[in-house]
Formats: sequence, structure tokens, C-alpha cells
Amino acid sequence: MSDPQAAGNFDRFAVNATADSHFSWLRTQLALESTMLAWIRTAVSLIGFGFAIVQFFDRFHELPAVTTVFLPNASWLMGLGLIFCGVLVLVVALWEYRWTRRYLNSGNFAAIAGLTKKGMHTPVYTAAIVLMLIGIFAFFAVLLHLV
Repeated sequence: MSDPQAAGNFDRFAVNATADSHFSWLRTQLALESTMLAWIRTAVSLIGFGFAIVQFFDRFHELPAVTTVFLPNASWLMGLGLIFCGVLVLVVALWEYRWTRRYLNSGNFAAIAGLTKKGMHTPVYTAAIVLMLIGIFAFFAVLLHLV
């Protein structure tokens, strides 16, 4: 029995390429994917809710029976803030997702990942980037009162 630190190997833990470790790695990848999709759902909710608040209160103020409100721009600012938070959530989640994927595909984990030269492709990046562009468009549409 040899001591890994005595041999100059200061890895956190030993990685053995077995079927069990490969399937554990796959479960970790799927959990990471599921977490990222949850962040995307959260961002969709924030962006959609922020946009809906702005639209609702813009139309609400146009009703004839509604009196003037104390802070007329509060709903606009709150909607803008929610849209911004949705886009920010996507940026942070994508950064964390990318960092964790790189970690799981490098170093000692490369042996158990079983990746080929082509790699593993996932639609998460595409969905997140498209939603981020929609969020940025909605932010500037609300900011510039285009809708």
C-alpha cells in the first residue's frame, strides 16, 4: 500500500475507470444538466413575469375608472428589474455550468468520462443563449418603451 502524497501525487482522490465510476460520472452529468434546466426555467419565469407586470400595469392605467397612482413608474421599474435578474441568472448559471462541465471532463475524470474526440453535445447552451437574447431584447424593449 503506497501513500499518494509520498509519491508526489496530490490529487484529491483516486479515480478508477470502472463501470460503476463511469455510471456515477454519467449521473453527475445528468444532475448538472437538470440543475441548469432548473435555472433556465427560473430565468424564463423572471423574464416573463417582469414583462407581464410592465404590460399589465401599462394597460391598467389606461382604464377610465382607474385613478392616478402614487408611484406611476414603480411597476415599470419592477418589471425591468425582474427582466434584468432573469438575464443575470442565466449568465451566472451558464458560467457555473461551463466551469463544472470542464471540471468533470478534465484531469482524472477524463478516464472515466469515456468521451470521444467529438465530445458530448447538449442543447442547454443553445436554449440558454436564445433565452438570454430574448431577455436582452425584452429589457431594451421595456427600457425604451417599444412595446
